[in-house]
Amino acid sequence: MMTQSFIRILCIRLLTFNILYQMKIGYFVPCYIDALSPQVAISTYNLLKRFDLDIHFIEQAACCALPLTDMGYSKKACRMEENLVPLLADYDAIVVPSGICTEQIRNHFSDADDKSDLYKVRESVYDIVEFLHDILKIDKLPWAKFPHKVVLHNGCHSLRYLKHARPTEIMEPDFSKTEALLKLVDGLEVVYPERRDECCGFGGTFAVWDTSCAGQMGLDKVNDYVRQGARYVTSADFSCLLHQQTIAQKNNIDIKAYYIAEILNGDVES
Repeated sequence: MMTQSFIRILCIRLLTFNILYQMKIGYFVPCYIDALSPQVAISTYNLLKRFDLDIHFIEQAACCALPLTDMGYSKKACRMEENLVPLLADYDAIVVPSGICTEQIRNHFSDADDKSDLYKVRESVYDIVEFLHDILKIDKLPWAKFPHKVVLHNGCHSLRYLKHARPTEIMEPDFSKTEALLKLVDGLEVVYPERRDECCGFGGTFAVWDTSCAGQMGLDKVNDYVRQGARYVTSADFSCLLHQQTIAQKNNIDIKAYYIAEILNGDVES
């Protein structure tokens, strides 16, 4: 016989399930992914569609103003913010295939005149890892198979602001949302570099104005991956992967970078 507590938990879960699947979900593709790697956007969209959600692709590609915020151009960033907020305000949740852009919207959008829409957007935005792990609570991916050793790179913003995992300098119970999702992929083995939380050197505009330092940091990363015996690297931040893949190719290092949704949706090939 089912206990009252079990019935209560079951009812709560069913109610949560019904509410979730009635939500209007906006899918926002950051400008750099739209321009440089549409496959990342396609894989993420197809992955979300597997869960029978009411997904709406937001057609108007726009920048979230992260580069301007990085450089301190707050007035210019504000104008871009005011253009973007109305595109996102009509959705119950917004999913973004980029940790760094998600963090920008959630933590740095503050200057648009319409504060009600602004705060609604900030509270409703999730990157794909948060949405799958925290909202959908995915516990199986039967279509995903990748029988390889894969290095997991948790980007700085996703690690410390979106809390994808426990930073190694923080003395708290260990956890990793990204690793938990990757472990649902048949055959995949997650490994880490020796200095697992160290920046790869992308750093937004940092990789532009200090190319020598950023390049060396990226080279240190990909060489570390080779020492771990891995040929593949993944992350919830495609910006970091773009930086690392370019450095690997320039230095003839046999490393392939895949955005996490490409692996979770079963789109990658050996």
